[in-house]
Amino acid sequence: MRERFEAIYTAALADVLDARGLHDQTLPPSIRPLQRGATVAGRAFTVQGRKIEAVDHETSIRGVLAMLGEVPADHVAVYACEHDVSAHLGELSVTSLKALGVAGCVLDGGCRDTRFILDEGFPVFCRFVTPEDSTWRWHVEATQVPITIGRVRIEPGDWIVGDDDGVVAVPAAVAEEVLVQAETKASTESEIRVAVRGGMLPLEAYERYGTF
Repeated sequence: MRERFEAIYTAALADVLDARGLHDQTLPPSIRPLQRGATVAGRAFTVQGRKIEAVDHETSIRGVLAMLGEVPADHVAVYACEHDVSAHLGELSVTSLKALGVAGCVLDGGCRDTRFILDEGFPVFCRFVTPEDSTWRWHVEATQVPITIGRVRIEPGDWIVGDDDGVVAVPAAVAEEVLVQAETKASTESEIRVAVRGGMLPLEAYERYGTF
């Protein structure tokens, strides 16, 4: 399923989810791929973070390092940072995740060491970049719990799919059905693409194929 999700563009998934009445499954548009053309797909390993009120660097960094070692292979680490400053992910973290076979990382927060991360070829989707370290300012509160990013509630094991358009969360309970419908939609859109290039008018294409 991971390879099939990775082959489907997020717009097709978003359309299928909308048609099923699931209207709050797209993460905020400020969360962008660190490198244009990057894609990611995998089940969510969720991370809930919080701002540190009383600085305890040792506890903070140990919590982050323990979390990194928990992420299973082929999963996407998804951080709900709830923190608007500092980098919650850096090059050594990415190197560790990649070595464990993790599929990628999506975070509602910051990233640093971007040149080194790009060299690793590891998919990262984040909201901003900054050189400032988070371990003096932020800590991991819990893992594998439900999290909310923007208007999207993400449960552990939900499917996370990202590309240049953004990131979509597909609930695990409907993932296989949504994937099949998205694959069908993508195939139909390929037919429409050929038809309109050949001169078919948009409304005629919609009436023939039932989508556009």
